[in-house]
Parts: sequence; C-alpha cells; structure tokens
Amino acid sequence: MSSKKIKVVLTVFCFILLTGCKKTEVDYPIVEVEPVAVDNIEIYGDYVGLIRASRSVEIHARVEGFLERMTFNEGKEVRAGEALFYINNKPYKARVEKAKAQLKRDEAQELKAESDLARIEPLYNQNAASRLDLDNAVAALNMSKADVAMSKADLEQAELELSYTVVRSPLSGYISERYVDIGTLVGNSKSLLATVVKRDTVLVDFKLTSLDYLRSQRRNVHLGEQDSTRSWQPTVVVTLADNTIYNEKGIVDFASPQVDPKTGTFGVRAVLPNPNQVLLPGQFTRVKLLLDVLENAVVVPRKAISIEKGGAFIFVVRPDSIVEKRYIETGPEQNNKIVVTRGLTTDEKIVVEGYQKLAHGQKVIARSEEEEKNIEEQEIANEQKEEAKK
Repeated sequence: MSSKKIKVVLTVFCFILLTGCKKTEVDYPIVEVEPVAVDNIEIYGDYVGLIRASRSVEIHARVEGFLERMTFNEGKEVRAGEALFYINNKPYKARVEKAKAQLKRDEAQELKAESDLARIEPLYNQNAASRLDLDNAVAALNMSKADVAMSKADLEQAELELSYTVVRSPLSGYISERYVDIGTLVGNSKSLLATVVKRDTVLVDFKLTSLDYLRSQRRNVHLGEQDSTRSWQPTVVVTLADNTIYNEKGIVDFASPQVDPKTGTFGVRAVLPNPNQVLLPGQFTRVKLLLDVLENAVVVPRKAISIEKGGAFIFVVRPDSIVEKRYIETGPEQNNKIVVTRGLTTDEKIVVEGYQKLAHGQKVIARSEEEEKNIEEQEIANEQKEEAKK
C-alpha cells in the first residue's frame, strides 16, 4: 500500500472517530433547570360583589311649603350644612312674630301677677286680706310663669320650623339630581327632594360560601377581626369595569352570623378607600378575598408540570445528571406558580424547558437559564467575529 493511500485511510478513520465522539456528546439532550423554590402563597376566594356608598342620606322637607329655589349643581359635591333648597318661609316668619308677641304678653302678665302678690302679702300679714286672696295671688303668679315658659317653647318651635325652610345637606358627599321641580308643594313624608352619598369610602357586599367560611375558620381566620396567629388580615381586592385591579385593598368589617339556607351562603361586607371616586355605588365587581397564606410553600413554575392518566408529574434532575419522572400532588396556584404539597424537596432541581421527549432514567445536560443565556451570547459573539473576518 502506498503512503498516499495510507494517509487517506488515516484521514477517514480520524473523521469517523471525531464524528462518533461528537455524536455521543449530542445524544444527551440539553434541558433548562431551576432549583425548587419556596414562597408565601396567598389563597383567595372569588365572588361577585356590589359596591354601595358608606353613607347614603335621603333629603326630605321637614316643613310643608312651596319650593322656591335650588342652590346646588346636580351630581356635584356638596358640603355638610350647605343650603340645598329654599321653601317659602313667609308663613313661618309670621308664626315666629306671633310667638314673640304672645311671649311678651305672658311676660307682662307675669309682672302684674308678681305686683299683685307683693301687695296682697303685707295686707294678709296685717289681717287686712283673707287667706283666699293670698292663695289666688300665688296661683295667678304660678300660672303666669307657666304661660311664659309655654310661650318660650312655642317661640323656639316656631324658630325651628322657620330654620327648616332652608333644607341643608346633612353630610359632605355627592348629590343626586333633584326629584321635584321648583314650585312643588313639599313637606309630606313622601316628598323626597334628593339624595346625598358619601363616596370617599365605599362598601362592597358579597356572599361567601359556607365551604370557604369553614376553611377560613379551620385556618384560624376570623372575618372582621385581626388574626391572632398571623400578622395579616382577610383583605379584599376588587376588579374594575376594564378588568384591571383596583389599587386600594379593603378590609372585611362585617360577616353575617348565620347562613342563608336557600343559597348556602352568608353575607360579608368590606370597607374600601375611594379617594378618587373610581368606585361608584351600584356597580357590580369581582371580589377576591384573602382567606389564607401558605407560608414557606414549595412552588414550581406551571410550565414545568405535565399531566397524564396517572396524575401530575415533573422531571427531577439528580446530581449525576439522570432525570427522574416524579409524580407529585399539587395545591393552589398563584402568578403561574403551583404549590407542590407532596413529592418534592427544596434541595432538588427540576426541568422547566426541554422535557417534552425526556424519559425516566435518561441522562441530560442540565443548564440554568443564566447559563443558557451566556452560551447564546457567546455564540452570537463568535458569529459576529466570523463575519468580521470575512
């Protein structure tokens, strides 16, 4: 055999040897791994809630009369004590003047009775007047004093009714449209003028299932009370009309003491700050109620879990780079993280990418997300260098 043929054979042999070595290395699939994480997971219940004002007051006329004018802008904010409506006050002014005149008359009668008694007493002491005369004078004075007291009360009542001709807002808030027109005779119990609602704080009412109530009680959560064993309270998060989360959390301040036998639920109420009046009374919303916090729970990304007929499983990478197909028991989910209640420990690593064709007992090349990123960056840098050489 010539030396030329020997060189060709050696070249082919080396190529086959190198190709075989490279193929052996590629046979191990590359997978992305993460260490098993520990986190505090919040457990929420989802319900339908109804927003209502923390205070809503109906404005009624307290005296009868014709409505003369209105001094507010419908739908706008009003202050406590602000004048809203004016009722014709002429009859009530007349009653005040009449009560004042009656009081003066009774006070004059009282002065006369005092003078009469002052004259009778010396005469009685001198036996110049009878006992009957003295008793009549004393009685007349007492009756005059009673008349004065009654007249003062009548005057106070008349002045009070006069003040009621100006209908004022009982609280600060937002006022509705007017329900009556100017010139209407108001004053009976059915004459509703307007409504004022307080919206800087709102209430949300919703129904809690008896199952969630039982679960919260078993975890020592007492709705409306500070939890005795934890540092958190059962808070409420509501969703706005555009499906965004409202940025203020509410606190449950009331829970019904009994379950509705027709629905199997009981009423719960939460208080929410509403400084910008984003939440409107009468609005329906989705309510999420914090029922529990699982502290130091084992969690894995949702994408790492597969499900088959036998249950949920995950691939665990052992220290010798062998993967193990591990069946697990799962719990609640939060932010694409699923709680694993059984089957994993915190010192293990799991496959999160590239597990689709893995088999139990297979050897792999395990890389973290950061390692994968570094390798990709290095490959890009090498390609750029090769391009630069050309």
